[in-house]
Amino acid sequence: MPAAAPPIHSTRHALVARRIGWTAAAVVAVLLSVLLSLAVGARAVAPSAVVDALLYGGHSDDAEVIRQLRVPRTLIGLMVGAALALAGTVLQGITRNPIADPGILGISQGSSVGVVLAIAFAGVHTLSGYVWYAFAGAAVASVAVYAIASSGRGGATPVKLALGGAAINALLVSVTMGVLTTSAATLDEFRFWQVGSIAGRDAEVAGQVWPFLVLGTVLVISVARGLDALALGEDVAKGLGQNVAAVRIVGGLGATVLTGVAVAAAGPIAFIGLAVPHIARAIVGSDHRWVLPMAALIGPVMLLVSDVIGRIVFPPSEVPAGVMTALLGVPFLVALVRRKAVPA
Repeated sequence: MPAAAPPIHSTRHALVARRIGWTAAAVVAVLLSVLLSLAVGARAVAPSAVVDALLYGGHSDDAEVIRQLRVPRTLIGLMVGAALALAGTVLQGITRNPIADPGILGISQGSSVGVVLAIAFAGVHTLSGYVWYAFAGAAVASVAVYAIASSGRGGATPVKLALGGAAINALLVSVTMGVLTTSAATLDEFRFWQVGSIAGRDAEVAGQVWPFLVLGTVLVISVARGLDALALGEDVAKGLGQNVAAVRIVGGLGATVLTGVAVAAAGPIAFIGLAVPHIARAIVGSDHRWVLPMAALIGPVMLLVSDVIGRIVFPPSEVPAGVMTALLGVPFLVALVRRKAVPA
């Protein structure tokens, strides 16, 4: 006689318990990565010195290094990692494309064009000044892609969004290269931003980007249920009462804000927006009410750990975080694919 199936409520309770456990583990991982970011580098600092600098106002050389250099750097890492991970998760959801990331709609390249134009024609030469131009470039690119994709029959379908994004991305790359090849001074300054790094960022940059991070996070969380329905297909989503166009517009707007802020603050850091959503879904399943928070936790861990390793691998020089995220993340994503842990 076959064994009776476990009660549905029991299975659901076990799933929720597992998700809560993984979320708690991710929170611990974030805290550990923050401690590593504050304590480890070309100049190692004892954890006790970190606590003294943050809680008791220590005045040692180590305390000054932590407060003036590493705290802003760590804050930027937390915000940028979370923003890119959330943006990638939403873009994969609204395009129903498992290889989508913030670059697929030309958003990252739009930010790059904004920074290039700011350096070449507006005389902007500071990271805090780049933020606004990079954000504006991301917004213009996103609007252009959606306008192209929504024209004609069928509206903004996943295929039309991907093709429109590829076209705009190619155009923006040409604009960027055109400006850089005619201005050596712009190229020399732009390349330090283009490589993608959280080094050298100060508290002013963090103060400029956090309101937009909050806004983008609210927008993407508000479409979590819509993304779940959209994953079942447009017809099913409409049958469930979802406004597909509104989900795509709000989700795309949130992803644009998050990507624009992240790229403005740290440059175009690759791979986080692509890999983290898959890792989050492999851990907590496909429910975006759990995937989005998990991605927002995993993204900062990946970026901060990559940044720490980049500081110590070739001391006293540093490997930029944008390079290390790919070097460390690609093998992990390949391992997930080989184990078939990445949902189709």
